[in-house]
Amino acid sequence: MNTNGVTIVSTDDERRKFIEFPYTHYADSDVWVPPLRMDQKKLIDTKKNPYYNNAEIALFIAEHNGEIAGRISAVVDHRFNEHHGTKTGHFGFFECIDDQETANLLFRVACDWLKDNGMKDVLGPASPGMMDTIGLLADGFDKQPYLLMPYNKPYYQKLVKGAGFKEEMDLFAFLVDKEDIDLSRFERALQIVYKRNPGLKIREVSMKKINEEVEIVRNIYNQAWEDNWGFLPLTFEELQATAADFKMILDPQYAHIAEIDGEPVAFSIALLDYNQIFKEMNGKLFPFGIFKFLFGKKKIDQLRTALMGVLPEYRGKGIDALMTQKAIEHGIENGVNRSELSWVLGTNTEMIRLAERIGAKLDKTYKMYRKEL
Repeated sequence: MNTNGVTIVSTDDERRKFIEFPYTHYADSDVWVPPLRMDQKKLIDTKKNPYYNNAEIALFIAEHNGEIAGRISAVVDHRFNEHHGTKTGHFGFFECIDDQETANLLFRVACDWLKDNGMKDVLGPASPGMMDTIGLLADGFDKQPYLLMPYNKPYYQKLVKGAGFKEEMDLFAFLVDKEDIDLSRFERALQIVYKRNPGLKIREVSMKKINEEVEIVRNIYNQAWEDNWGFLPLTFEELQATAADFKMILDPQYAHIAEIDGEPVAFSIALLDYNQIFKEMNGKLFPFGIFKFLFGKKKIDQLRTALMGVLPEYRGKGIDALMTQKAIEHGIENGVNRSELSWVLGTNTEMIRLAERIGAKLDKTYKMYRKEL
């Protein structure tokens, strides 16, 4: 490896350094939450992560005098490009010291790799893909991120823009606190929705029939999100892998499917904010992290609504608000006092209206960036 420069990751040791860098980089942060190392390893594993059935990734690390100074990934996602009719590459896993030269070097090698692979522009951050952790935090640096949401140092925007990227899209995180909810208003709205949709039933996701539920969620998601910016159709294998990861943390009280006359028309998946536990585990499940994980659940007092979809013909009927309400009500019964709705596209006026209707307030903004190659 060079004394100063960027190396493409090819050995197990370099892969380990790529994964480990954030743990030292954020060692002085009170709010950064160390992700589980085993999850990070799986995200970049081209053999174990089904995402790479249709995508290629290159990982790069920057070094200053024997010390890791930054990292970045470059991804070609064939399904994304086929769906959108584009030649767009993605950058992700970006972490860097506060040094524009190092950032420029990382972006240059990532962009060169994408160009060599036929890409015309680059969009990010997506780590690794558009259905994973995306966006760069633009405000709220003093707040701990919710589960599976990104966190970065405040100077990252400066580095990304300095490397020639332009803002492409805002992603919002809304926060609803039990203090701001008018439950009686909720109840009245609920009665109206049921009255207008006589065959409507909201049920919990069945963990015993998880494969069938995964297929229902996938079908609704792929129809509901098809016209949205950055959409990527989910494969059954990808969603199945996600469901397997979620099995440990998914609580059916917060995951719902809406049916009309027995036909699924919408779903909502909210997750307890396990970041409140992960904060104390330093990225390790074993040997002692597992006990913190198992016994810490009772202390969690926050939720994150991570995924939601309503079939196009059933939009605007209040079904989404009803599912959100169910999760919030269950939460209040169990001492869960806040819920984050994230992320919401800056152009998704329907979801923004829903957030405002249930008393949520804009809490954080994330940004996506694009650059022509």
